[in-house]
Amino acid sequence: MASFLSSDPAAPASPIVLIPARLASVRLPDKPLADINGEAMIVHVWRRAVEADVGPVVVACAEQAIADAIRDAGGEAVLTRADHPSGSDRIFEALQAIDPGGRHDAVVNLQGDLPTLEAEAVRAVLRPLADPAVDIASLVVEISDPQERRNPNVVKAAVSFPEGAETARALYFSRAPVPYDPWDAVPGEGSGVAQPLYHHIGIYSYRRAALETFVSLPPSPLEQRERLEQLRALEAGLRLDVARVDTLPLGVDTPADLERARALLAPDRA
Repeated sequence: MASFLSSDPAAPASPIVLIPARLASVRLPDKPLADINGEAMIVHVWRRAVEADVGPVVVACAEQAIADAIRDAGGEAVLTRADHPSGSDRIFEALQAIDPGGRHDAVVNLQGDLPTLEAEAVRAVLRPLADPAVDIASLVVEISDPQERRNPNVVKAAVSFPEGAETARALYFSRAPVPYDPWDAVPGEGSGVAQPLYHHIGIYSYRRAALETFVSLPPSPLEQRERLEQLRALEAGLRLDVARVDTLPLGVDTPADLERARALLAPDRA
């Protein structure tokens, strides 16, 4: 297995990657099984996770059809209850089933609708856990499109990176432009130069104890207000750090996204 973390003894020694998946999707029915150049989307995501080489990769799925697709591709899948309210709950059930002895000390929660995800991103999301004070880690990428700064569908992380650092503590997440910048309030005025804002990428790594704590918590007021699950962790006092990456993976939520993924992953682009 490749070495991707520091030699600090606090760094996870035995991570596992879990990919929650279910067929119930309003905007794109049966999304995990959507065909992308001859393979189901969930298989593409599973392959990216395997390429990262950070630990075992298991798909935690609500339906047998997803498990069959992964197993036919040579992967491992575990069936979970269909009624979980979130992917975090789904992967926790799967973790208990496949590792009741607690051998895996960190868990990567990888969304099943990111078929263009780079393997390096899976490795990067574990790096903040080298700091023993960090409970949960995630990823951000600097926003380059000015329209995304004010788009409520783009989740922003309030984070300040020390000079030369590629990881830092996340203080808040919002659908609004945070932290405040006069450029966003009145575009073209204020300083005249937009300050960096960071687009949150919804991939997480948890210390095992932090995942257990997180799924035991009720939804929090800020989580419900912003409709952002990670705020539950912050309100409960869990520390969440982020690693900065260079590429935003394509999230497939609509038929148009699916066509774009097919074009990006077409064999003639390899």
